[in-house]
Amino acid sequence: MSFDNYAKTWDTDKRINRAKVISNEIGDSIEINENYSAMEFGCGTGLISFNLYDKFKSITLIDSSKGMIEILNSKINKYGVTNMVTHHLDISIKNSLGMKFDVIYTSMVLHHINDIKAIINNFHQLLNKDGYLCIVDLDEEDGSFHKGYPEFDGHNGFNQNELKTILINSDFKDIESNTFFYDDKIVKDEKVCYSLFLMKARKY
Repeated sequence: MSFDNYAKTWDTDKRINRAKVISNEIGDSIEINENYSAMEFGCGTGLISFNLYDKFKSITLIDSSKGMIEILNSKINKYGVTNMVTHHLDISIKNSLGMKFDVIYTSMVLHHINDIKAIINNFHQLLNKDGYLCIVDLDEEDGSFHKGYPEFDGHNGFNQNELKTILINSDFKDIESNTFFYDDKIVKDEKVCYSLFLMKARKY
């Protein structure tokens, strides 16, 4: 699924409003120190991080879509944000950043990643000691959410217990999750209901 094609029209009112709810849930779920560094994996146009940037000393935003990064950079310049740095990079298989962070968060991205175990291992490597991981994604569903995107080849959401097991096997601790968001969208003239969960974990 190529997100470059969607970049210019990505920031719909619905996505902007949903991002505010997700950002609040992330911010409320962990204890954030003003000196913390954060990384957003699969940042898109930065909808989540623009709601969180004033809580962190710095945020590194990573996305494999050049089009999304270009839109994000124009927004950073437009609003004069000085603590957000972007990277057009794919770390889903290999950790090539050479940096570490106090917090990593990702929203509605993991279901696009084929090798979940590999990216969770990479997150563990990228976190400082006592660092937090926050994952927001789709609860397991029947594939209706992406049926309007024939090129989609990812996961139909996640079973929270199965995802917890993957995090445990990657040596994450204090794993908690809850479903916090319920909504619907129209896909091919049909209403599709979906829900999102937040899973947080810590590296010790």
